Amino acid sequence: MTNIALVVLDTLRKDAFDRHFDWLPGQRFEDAWSTSHWTVPSHGSLFTGKYASEVGVYRNAETLDCDEPVLAEQLRSAGYTTRAFSGNVNISRQFDFHRGFDQFEGSWRLREVDRNMFDWDGFIAKTEGMGVKRFPLAFWKCITSDCNTIPSFRYGALLKLRDMGYGTDLVDDGARDALSLIRQTDFGEKEFFFMNLMEAHSPYSAPEEYRTVEPPEISGLNATINEPEDDPNQIRKAYDDEVRYLSDMYRKMFEELHDDFSLIITVSDHGELLGEHGAWEHMYGIYPELAHIPLCVYDGEDETETRSETVSILDVYRTILNAAGVDSESRGRDLSEPLESGEYLTEYHGISDRHYHKLKNDGHADIEHFNDELRGIATDGYYGHETFDGFEEHGERVHSDPKERLSQLVSQLTVRETHDDIELTDSIKRQLEDLGYA
Repeated sequence: MTNIALVVLDTLRKDAFDRHFDWLPGQRFEDAWSTSHWTVPSHGSLFTGKYASEVGVYRNAETLDCDEPVLAEQLRSAGYTTRAFSGNVNISRQFDFHRGFDQFEGSWRLREVDRNMFDWDGFIAKTEGMGVKRFPLAFWKCITSDCNTIPSFRYGALLKLRDMGYGTDLVDDGARDALSLIRQTDFGEKEFFFMNLMEAHSPYSAPEEYRTVEPPEISGLNATINEPEDDPNQIRKAYDDEVRYLSDMYRKMFEELHDDFSLIITVSDHGELLGEHGAWEHMYGIYPELAHIPLCVYDGEDETETRSETVSILDVYRTILNAAGVDSESRGRDLSEPLESGEYLTEYHGISDRHYHKLKNDGHADIEHFNDELRGIATDGYYGHETFDGFEEHGERVHSDPKERLSQLVSQLTVRETHDDIELTDSIKRQLEDLGYA
């Protein structure tokens, strides 16, 4: 039977993939597109084969609570053992992205959230000038706070050791944990393994041996509005340092997976803005630097083939289920088959309430446009998309009136209007803030 692995290299730009992943074998789709500019709606599409707006997984509706069975549920029902590793707190149990997985593991970020750790980062920031007096205060706060005390003490000790130059548990965003999990797992037959790796995501803080610059401090939306505080070239180099590290770590993982999995799909959920269009990170629009993604399908042949058809992250769902012999409806196609170029939408649903209120609290007034809804169309080497003040086109026109064609495609969507009704814990909020999501 076909063992299937789906690996998301979170926030990896297509040009960075081309520079650093030339070692990866398989069919490499040069004109592949995400459905969105950020993690939650993109994974909503990966797991359902539909646009995020159709399943209701987008801004302020970040829980995977759609009625239809998602990818892992489909595969488990077909007799697959389903396993997952996530480095992204958005793709976690707290947001129901563990649906259908027999085993769902996470990086230190998810472990902190799962165990409701004491807010060490916040405490350290507030007591930085207290000297040794803060140690008994830390003990008191930890035992009296609404947190799991013993794991919190252990985690605090790890943070202190890290500051003193000891320990390796927190040197990356989960790649070492993921590699250990792969090496320790005895994969059998009919296995599905999903993995989200966060090394290319901010904060751009590569392990010491990969750094060509000091890691910058960057808040994407603030940097977009005000200009970044750090040197733009430093930010770009720090991002590239992380991608080099990600490539080396994923190469080790791929060599392990290669022996047990006959289908390995490697894809990014979205790209990253590094100053293009005056913007940073990935919460601003659906520019091609965000929506154009790497996508590689390895099917057991250790050769590289370049394919030029326009494809989408939507196609991953159908490709996996067809390989598993599972029938299911989706908007995607099977990437293993000969294809004509497709026609796909990209979507921007605005920023979350968390982002909006943070910008307001930071004193930004003219931010209403951040909540505009934008759409784009990708087909046959062309990409046209709405911006906050117009319409941009890339490549040669396929339709005489691409805006009219875009409007037609959008009108065919059955949008699911929904809103999350969950209370985020302090641990989740803290991790989302560290990743630029709050």
